[in-house]
Amino acid sequence: MAPTLFDIDAKPGDLIEIFGGIYHHWAVFIGGNEVVHLTPTNLGERFTFLDSSTATVRRQKIWVVVGSNRFTVNNLLDDDYQPRDPGTIVSDAVKMVGEEHPYNIATYNSEHFVTELRYGKPESRQVQTAAVIGGVAAAGVAVAVVGATLFSALSKNKNKK
Repeated sequence: MAPTLFDIDAKPGDLIEIFGGIYHHWAVFIGGNEVVHLTPTNLGERFTFLDSSTATVRRQKIWVVVGSNRFTVNNLLDDDYQPRDPGTIVSDAVKMVGEEHPYNIATYNSEHFVTELRYGKPESRQVQTAAVIGGVAAAGVAVAVVGATLFSALSKNKNKK
């Protein structure tokens, strides 16, 4: 049986987060078990979200978009920004169906698309989180390299004495 939104109590204008591995896909619920979402134009190719430069706005039944993945309502920025009127969110989303947009996993992905519709501001928390994790990892590597260099230099000086 296909999942229904009665399980998650979505309302028009709500953001739907779809869990699919390390990258989560996002859509905006427009009612009637339908969502509007931004998908890479060359959809169907493996890892398209990494290398596509364009994306298409699509209107589909939620179970088609979700497939067998878990999903939930996640209006993640409601505490930070005032959501736009649900009717405006839905109307703007539907008007965009069929349009092509620039797409970049880091600068404009499906999360940027839906947060711009709901809040008027394109943001991606998963990109921000990845940047922080990447920065911490890079800092950790840098500390390790500096530590190894210092240890090596101290060992050489100790051996000369």
